[in-house]
Amino acid sequence: MPAQHPTPLRFERLLLTGAAGGLGRVLRPRLKAYCDTLRVSDIADLGDAGPGEELHRVDLQDKSGVLALLQGVNAVVHLGGISTEQAWEPILQANIVGVYHLYEAARTHGVRRIVYASSNHVTGFYRQDEVLDTEAAPRPDGLYGVSKAFGENLARFYFDRYGIETVALRIGSSFPEPKDRRMLATWLSYDDLERLVVASLTAPVVGYSVIYGMSDNSTAWWDNTKARHIGYRPQDSSDVFRVAVEARQPHLDPNDPATIYQGGAFVRTGPFE
Repeated sequence: MPAQHPTPLRFERLLLTGAAGGLGRVLRPRLKAYCDTLRVSDIADLGDAGPGEELHRVDLQDKSGVLALLQGVNAVVHLGGISTEQAWEPILQANIVGVYHLYEAARTHGVRRIVYASSNHVTGFYRQDEVLDTEAAPRPDGLYGVSKAFGENLARFYFDRYGIETVALRIGSSFPEPKDRRMLATWLSYDDLERLVVASLTAPVVGYSVIYGMSDNSTAWWDNTKARHIGYRPQDSSDVFRVAVEARQPHLDPNDPATIYQGGAFVRTGPFE
């Protein structure tokens, strides 16, 4: 059941990039409630256009294609790019060159707000016994995390120089339910994901803001107090899954870097040829 928002603000045209990805497929039907036209893009198959949808197959490396993609758009939810640890070249092209093209296109067309899908892997080399606020310095756990830290810095620059507002979502683990004990801290329900994105789109003033994408979990490594101006209030919790998750994973190796650090298995992924 999609999250409900009273009398939601509506946009004339929203852009959702990465609409064929895991979270893009979740948000695509939900975001239509907040706009007259939803423009969706990806390099993968987007299927057929639904009512009020515009489909664009655009590679983020294609500067002119991205420029055309942002024409006539009021705001952007940017999920496009590589979402896992991979070799450097695809990360460079999609997550660094691609996000630059996106912000340049936003500047050219006067788009004033972007919701940028960053990642908890920007801070993955902090320990699991630390609690971070939204001003914690990046400690990426891989090349993917490095690319997302670049995107956050680029977004800050485009706000400081050009006034384009961004909410950078350091998304935790958004799945139907937590898969392991790490996700008891990082889990973000699909309904809370919708709440987070809509709050980021509709808060009156955000400037450049960072917020962690997590539900209201009892175990938490992140503190969103300094992002309360965004108005995100999670309503779900991983706690209802705790007994089942702990039964499936009763023991953790205290010497495993994936147990020690917040990034989990990402801290020991790679290198790639």
